[in-house]
Amino acid sequence: MSLFTRSSPSPDTDDTNDTNETNETGKPSTVDPSASDSPAENAPAETGEKALGKTGEAAGAGRVARWRGYPRAFREKYPIATRTVSWGITALAAALVFFALLMPGQAEYFVARQFLRIPVEPILATALLMVLPRRPRLVAAVVIGVGLAALVLVKALDIGFNQFLGRGFNVVLDWGLLDDAESYVQDTLGGTGARAAVIGIVVLVLLLFVVMSLAVVRLVNLLARDRDRATKGTIIAGTVWITCAALGLTPLADTAVASRNTIGFVQDRWGRIQETLRDEAAFAKEAKKDKFADVPGDQLLTGLRGKDVMFTFIESYGRAALEDPAIAPGVNAALDEEGEALTEAGFAAKSGWLTSATYGGSSWLGHSTFLTGLWIDNQSRYRTVTAGERLTLPGAFDKTGAWRTVGVVPGVQYNWPEGDFYGFDKVYDSRDVGYQGPKFSWSTMPDQYALTAFERLEAAKKGDKPLMSEIILTSSHQPWAPLPDMVDWDEVGDGSIYKGVEKAGKDPADVFTDPVKVKEEYGKSVQYSLHSLLQYVEKYGDENTVLVFLGDHQPMASVSGNGAGHDVPVTVVARDPKVLDRIDDWGWSDGLRPGDDAPVWRMDSFRDRFLTAYGEEPNVAGSPAP
Repeated sequence: MSLFTRSSPSPDTDDTNDTNETNETGKPSTVDPSASDSPAENAPAETGEKALGKTGEAAGAGRVARWRGYPRAFREKYPIATRTVSWGITALAAALVFFALLMPGQAEYFVARQFLRIPVEPILATALLMVLPRRPRLVAAVVIGVGLAALVLVKALDIGFNQFLGRGFNVVLDWGLLDDAESYVQDTLGGTGARAAVIGIVVLVLLLFVVMSLAVVRLVNLLARDRDRATKGTIIAGTVWITCAALGLTPLADTAVASRNTIGFVQDRWGRIQETLRDEAAFAKEAKKDKFADVPGDQLLTGLRGKDVMFTFIESYGRAALEDPAIAPGVNAALDEEGEALTEAGFAAKSGWLTSATYGGSSWLGHSTFLTGLWIDNQSRYRTVTAGERLTLPGAFDKTGAWRTVGVVPGVQYNWPEGDFYGFDKVYDSRDVGYQGPKFSWSTMPDQYALTAFERLEAAKKGDKPLMSEIILTSSHQPWAPLPDMVDWDEVGDGSIYKGVEKAGKDPADVFTDPVKVKEEYGKSVQYSLHSLLQYVEKYGDENTVLVFLGDHQPMASVSGNGAGHDVPVTVVARDPKVLDRIDDWGWSDGLRPGDDAPVWRMDSFRDRFLTAYGEEPNVAGSPAP
């Protein structure tokens, strides 16, 4: 017996009746055994191989007939068990359909009241399907099943994206991010675990489409078997839904009884698709408007001439690191400790807040927003701007001809053509810095090693030009286990010293799934990154060192909390007081920690503010609003 098809013939008027039992008038059929159209008696006799072939075909047909007869025999022998199984499968099919229709796209909405509503979609679908002939009806049922499976898939992706990136899944732009997700799983679970996870997900998705289609077909066939009851039930259900909607009944914690969840979801996604397509065209025009594009190089960054300027991104260094009660004490203590050391070394600092264009991940969107002065919150915008000639902060330094520009990107493991777009003379990725130690989950190397490599390969050489560098620190990247420890700077070497540290570290799977440990280890990872960076400045910095460091985005929701903002700290550190004097009108807080009254700017406003503070503002209106 097929699990998702009816167990007895349907009395549908458009179904084919058994001609051995009734004729077209519904009366018993009488068959004349002597009729001239009987193939058994009128066909010429066959002998030899041809006859043997016919005999074999008959035997095969007999076996098929016996096999098809087993379910009927089982039903006749065990009628109660058969009915129970049939009812159970029907109930499961209905539950699957209702789950797909009422499933929320965010984990926090998985509560009982969300599944105790009346969806309008099956009422409308039943009314439509009942007027269709048999074959179109079955085709429509399969199409609906596939649509419901796709609905569940997109909602599942929504849940994942909301948990990690603080936003829903974009059906136009986000498919490419699944490759990054696979790489992340591989770094967390290892190659074998990642392959098993991918295979398991693919199998589950295929099963979802098959099972959901069979479930809808079963329910549609059940309704078609008794059109009168199905019609009456549809009318009653429609009346109840309209009444509940008209009265606005919300007896379950402000949750409306009458639901049009799926219709609203589809309308919302269609609107997002249209908005995405419009945004691509509008952003392409916006990216071409740049009031600093035509500023001569000798007028750019005149207030920083002769300075070694470092722009450093600390992975996932967000507002939660400084304000969450479970995280902030350790991070703030690290900032206070290093702040005192920097003060003793003659440095001062000012700090504020920037609102990142991304959250929980997609760090490159935050980097490009900060460096280009454009709001880049999706992959389409990123591709558009990096394919153009937008003046970036590194590009501005390069345009002056007064700096050597380098990028240190240890998270990059393959060719990175964006390096040319940003305006770097030299890019050092994970393959170029001589690291011989282990990976720390996603992070290819500890931050302390990346900084020592920068010092060895570039900063210590003291060429004829000062350095402008962009350095991406990755040790605070999720899943925050295992974590490196600070070692003596003279013992870093080629990174082999970290092999024992990595082996003694915690298992990422244990940390990532524990709501308490994940916050603790995230906080420790940020502390490590801050110690690495600020101790580097204390040890190797001089009167010409200028450091700008910031977070690229907030950590994921399990750390920063559902609905957390996108703000990240940003700090400028310098020994020369003239450097900080130029940004005195920014209103930033003194020290390494921005205060509650420090201004909050959009991250795309920083480039223009920075170029204005340290150069000459062009006589063109239209800079991004903070």
